[in-house]
Amino acid sequence: MTDAYIYDAVRIPRARVRRAGGTLADVPPYELFGQLLTALELRSLPVGSVDDIIVGISTVTGEHGGDLARAAALWAGWPDAVPGGVVSRLCCSGLDAIEGAAARISAGFAEVIVAGGVESMSRVPMLADRPPIAIDPDLGERTGFVTIGVSADLTAAAHGIGRADLDAYAVRSHRRAAGAPSSASVIRVRKGDRVLLDADEGVRSNATIDEFGSLPALFGDDPAWQRVARRLPGQPRPADGLHTLATAPQLADGASAAVIGSRSAAAVLGRDPIARIVGTAQAAVRSPLLTAPAAAARLALHRAGITAADLDVIEVNESFAVTPILLTRELDVDPDHVNPCGGALAVGHPLGATGGNLLVTALDQLTLIDGEYALLTIPAALGLASAVVVRRL
Repeated sequence: MTDAYIYDAVRIPRARVRRAGGTLADVPPYELFGQLLTALELRSLPVGSVDDIIVGISTVTGEHGGDLARAAALWAGWPDAVPGGVVSRLCCSGLDAIEGAAARISAGFAEVIVAGGVESMSRVPMLADRPPIAIDPDLGERTGFVTIGVSADLTAAAHGIGRADLDAYAVRSHRRAAGAPSSASVIRVRKGDRVLLDADEGVRSNATIDEFGSLPALFGDDPAWQRVARRLPGQPRPADGLHTLATAPQLADGASAAVIGSRSAAAVLGRDPIARIVGTAQAAVRSPLLTAPAAAARLALHRAGITAADLDVIEVNESFAVTPILLTRELDVDPDHVNPCGGALAVGHPLGATGGNLLVTALDQLTLIDGEYALLTIPAALGLASAVVVRRL
């Protein structure tokens, strides 16, 4: 076995999904990821040394189908000999791509892999693949499936996290995102000579608790609560709902990519690695709860040989405001270490791309504060979560 290292990590800015068409709605997803491949080549990646490309996608249908990884490589003009493939584990897909690349590197089955994710939610909306667990009433009843918004409200109510806590966290996310430093790892999206997007959209630096507190709850009257009562009798149900548009993740278009390699790959790549992947994990809890990130984090930390007290940065996807609040409590960590640059409530959650986005942000923040360890974790529907621990070199 060998160690898996990170040599580079990039992402595009996150673009809001709008009813009339977002900023990146006219750019197909293969091109969003393909522009990152081009950027990596311009950043001196010898593309002929890449053994594989692994792309995480949550909704693998339509323009996300047909092996987008290979299509993106061909679009970018990479050598014909570079293969590519797609993995999917709902919102965890991007982290899964990174974890899978690290596993293959560690096993000695590859030397250099580009891993990341993409999601164009403007062009391929969530649930466009019509998953049976969501549309088949018999399967939904058998498994207790509910929308993730109901899961978020249920989880918050079960842990005594109230509406005021959620609204306050959302304001913090926007303010932190507004104050986040610029990054050389954020690649502008272009169409020809024109720059379409050079910064994350969605941030509201003037957000206030009063404003967010006046928004109506989204899921209080959802009929799925009847299914929750049958599956989890005795679980508290919030009378009026808890999460709102402000405390739910914004839909977004995005893409991310990282260069993962062995230690000996440094000679081929002509550079030293910037970080090492020291622990990974997947976890699941009784659906529809969103408590799996803490379980995945603990397992990844155990495999890394460290504790939560050793972490300098924690990037947990803001899959509703309840997720970072609960993880902060469960791991008993300093809230200032959790999402110091804001998160999906402010700048969006492009599903499959989010794992790589968290990695870019964590590496930037570790460099800024001269930190050593970072945890990345993402919850997903159906009680799932993934986690990765990286050590900056």
